[in-house]
Amino acid sequence: MQATTIWGGIFPAALTMFDARGRLDEDASAAHVDWLIGQGAHGVVVAGTSGEFISLSGAERRRLFEVTVKAAAGRVPVIAGTGAFGTAETVELTRGAAEAGAAGAIVILPYYQRPHREEVLAHFRAVGRAAEIPIMVYNNPANSGTEPLTAAYLATLYREGAAQAVKSTFPTVHQVHEARAATDEGFRVFYGSFMAPLEGMAGGAHGWVSGILNVVTPDAVALWDAVRRGDLPAARSAWARILPIKYLYTQQPLGPVSDLAIYREMLTMRGLPGGHSRTPLLPLTPAQRETLARLLAGS
Repeated sequence: MQATTIWGGIFPAALTMFDARGRLDEDASAAHVDWLIGQGAHGVVVAGTSGEFISLSGAERRRLFEVTVKAAAGRVPVIAGTGAFGTAETVELTRGAAEAGAAGAIVILPYYQRPHREEVLAHFRAVGRAAEIPIMVYNNPANSGTEPLTAAYLATLYREGAAQAVKSTFPTVHQVHEARAATDEGFRVFYGSFMAPLEGMAGGAHGWVSGILNVVTPDAVALWDAVRRGDLPAARSAWARILPIKYLYTQQPLGPVSDLAIYREMLTMRGLPGGHSRTPLLPLTPAQRETLARLLAGS
């Protein structure tokens, strides 16, 4: 199994590009990954939440793994989103990620049916036993509707060889501190929200995984570098440059829109492939696009 100690820094949860008819756009997806790496990303997560994994078939996910690994061309680690509700499907997708050349797999907590703690642990143990690549636990209870795994349980899975990393997706950051304290450097702890990455990194996160990184990678890299060298004023300045983008979603000046629609439109405004989301997610309206352009011009 590959070492995870090289996993660190800014890992955008890459958008999956679809065309206007909802078909997977392989060329645009590959171009976006290449652009993210050119922007300074230290790694890429594919088919995660921002990659709309929930709308992808198993075959589409496996194809997207191949497309992304080829586009990355060994420059940075590719972490493939292989989580599903079913353990057998998760194992199969994780094997597909390994075959495609992914450096690791990110596995969401089994969702919707709300399995209890022992069922969640059994799920990760089974996936970990079958995996040929490291497993990153996607600890996102808000989206999965399942109990979060505490630092103690993450440490247990790590000691058992079932998990080697975590994406900690909570609005607060104490989970980062606790996971770091319960494990060693072999277990990689990534902050996974866009609410407080500066605090997460300062608290010891090995990196940041988020959808917002599709559009703010250079400033995120500056934030990461500043925290690593202990330059708090520079870190605050970098985060201040990202805050207006966060506010587009948290304060909803465009009205009730998805964060993915905002990121796609921002990319399009830059002359880059923004693609489309699959319905029921909708793009911005013309009026919302006009408002976004005005807000960005003033930021």
